Amino acid sequence: MLRQDLTSAMKTAMKNKDKRRLTTIRLILAAIKDRDIASRTGNGSEMDEDAMIIEILSKMIKQRKESFVVYEEAGRLELAQQEQEEIEIISEFLPRQMPDDEIEAAVKEAIAETEATGLKDIGKVMAILKGKYAGQMDFSKASAQVRAALS
Repeated sequence: MLRQDLTSAMKTAMKNKDKRRLTTIRLILAAIKDRDIASRTGNGSEMDEDAMIIEILSKMIKQRKESFVVYEEAGRLELAQQEQEEIEIISEFLPRQMPDDEIEAAVKEAIAETEATGLKDIGKVMAILKGKYAGQMDFSKASAQVRAALS
């Protein structure tokens, strides 16, 4: 379903002559195709297609946020602006992000589910969260909350 949304968005961007949007969507589709090829050769794991696409989109946003900071610190504002525009375009295809209070509730639920008692259990709790909330949760915030709850 996400793949179809991306393809139709690419066609719309072509019709509207929106170069930035077209380029960004083509990058997304290329990353998806790379993952498809890797999974065909046996190097990838079997997972739901939408979950795989959400994972790719999340990685792309993370990379662009890091680049944005680097460009901004270097005074390359035009490149920082470009990264910000790409983040906004990529974000359109991700599910709604959970607010902090929902993240906190999900963390408490995952801790109870895994019966985690200390810092050694962070991995188990994060695995549950990543399985249930891929693409919907800021895992750096969740990780900090898990660490605080278990320490």
